[in-house]
Amino acid sequence: MLASTTRFATPAVANALLATMPDTVWRGNQMGSQRAVTTPSGFSALDRELPNGGWPASVLIELLLAQPGIGELRLLAPLIASLTQAKKTVILMAPPHIPFAAALAELGIDLTHILLVEAEKPADRIWAIEQALKSASFGALLCWLPQCRADHLRRLQLAAGGGEGLTFVFRPAAAQHESSPAPLRMVCRAAASGQLSVEVIKRRGPVHSQPVILPLAVPAVLDQPFAERRVADILPFTLPVNSRHAVDRPALSATATRYRTALPA
Repeated sequence: MLASTTRFATPAVANALLATMPDTVWRGNQMGSQRAVTTPSGFSALDRELPNGGWPASVLIELLLAQPGIGELRLLAPLIASLTQAKKTVILMAPPHIPFAAALAELGIDLTHILLVEAEKPADRIWAIEQALKSASFGALLCWLPQCRADHLRRLQLAAGGGEGLTFVFRPAAAQHESSPAPLRMVCRAAASGQLSVEVIKRRGPVHSQPVILPLAVPAVLDQPFAERRVADILPFTLPVNSRHAVDRPALSATATRYRTALPA
């Protein structure tokens, strides 16, 4: 019988080896590391729970909502404000409701760098999202997908990897029990006093122990009764009819129909 000559690396040697390839190997009890640049969320408590301390670029970020409108735009408002003030385009893809422009402006968002795209059909949304991701000319893409197949998510994750922008996908909270290629997934629920509860259910790192409660900014214009809001508070932020920052449903549907046949099913 031959004696075994296998040698095991000491902890110091193993740690030194792991440090040379942070994108390839990581320990399950430690936060993952990536060479990709991340962007701070604007909430220190949340950044502590995100790998590399911020929102990762070039990947899908899934925000699973108990219901639309619970504060997802206010959660991303610090990021959107930073990007638009840096003259980077932020795309809002098929939001369930038209965002209140005056409230966005009060949060520091430059509306001249907001692009709103509306699409009713799920297939049109997927097509439009893929085209936006291929353009690689946006700062962030926010898309609402109440219905989405797993193969569509894989296509979007692959497309997101080709650019440097931030890609957020809003889906129903029930989707948390479904598999997803997104490396970062969070469940968002309304909390007391207008706050937002954020639970990280998937990340490159240890299991998230408990939700983070985030205080969200509330624009003063939202505290006013609707009947008392002055026209002057709204009109300066209303996009003109011929603005290039809005795409109507008929135009998008017609364009998607012409090109969808060229895409894989």
